[in-house]
Amino acid sequence: MLAWFSANWVTIVVLGVLCLIVFGIIRGMIRDKKGGKSVTCGACSGDCASCRAAHAEAIRAARAAKAPKGCAFRAVSPRTPM
Repeated sequence: MLAWFSANWVTIVVLGVLCLIVFGIIRGMIRDKKGGKSVTCGACSGDCASCRAAHAEAIRAARAAKAPKGCAFRAVSPRTPM
C-alpha cells in the first residue's frame, strides 16, 4: 500500500486540488443563486427567449416607463393574447 501511495502521490495531490477547485466553483454558484444572482443568463438584458418569463414584470415596467405621458400604450408582452 505504501509503495502504491509513494508511486502515485502526485496524482493524488493533483486530484485533490482539482476537487477543491470544483467544490469552490459550485459553492460560489450556490451562494450567487441564494443571493439573487442568476447562474445562467448573467449578461442578459431580460429580453431573451430563455428568461423572458422570469423577467416579464421588469420588461413591462421598463416599457411602460419609456412610453410618453398621455400615450395609450399598453405594456403587454408580445406573447400575451389580447
